[in-house]
Amino acid sequence: MTRVVIALGANLGDRGSTLRAAARAIAALPGVRPVASSSEVESVAVTLDGPDAAKPRYRNAVVVVDTDLEPDELLDALHGIEDEHGRTREVRWGDRTLDLDVIAVDDRHIDTATLTVPHPRAHERAFVLAPWADADPDAVLPGRGPVVALLAALGDDTERVDEPRLFDAIAPAAGAAS
Repeated sequence: MTRVVIALGANLGDRGSTLRAAARAIAALPGVRPVASSSEVESVAVTLDGPDAAKPRYRNAVVVVDTDLEPDELLDALHGIEDEHGRTREVRWGDRTLDLDVIAVDDRHIDTATLTVPHPRAHERAFVLAPWADADPDAVLPGRGPVVALLAALGDDTERVDEPRLFDAIAPAAGAAS
């Protein structure tokens, strides 16, 4: 099995419910086993022009899964979950009902037309690093270093949301860690 880190984000609609539904959908994918999840955080929207406090705030989280799926198969399944939640792709880095990004696949480096891992901007985004460190305090971003050290160097501008971790309401598969 392959260990995969997936970042979830939304800034339109009922963001928290959307993230929790997306986590359930990810955990239910054939060949996917939930391992760990973060609490949710909120952050200012980041656009192509930089942070934009006038835009709706984002709700973000991270889930860690083990999977038998190939990275492109998992990405296709994640795009299907986004589509089920009304995701449109009209504006790059625009407002969205749901965004699911593959951040890391074990310690592999992948660079195709549809997938680049490790995610090329993960080390610059507290809204990825903070929930990832929450889900897995010992995590390492391949080629960059320990996630907690990257977050400390960057600074954490996220706000923790008082909700259960995304996988807390999901019964773990046999042998899965919580």
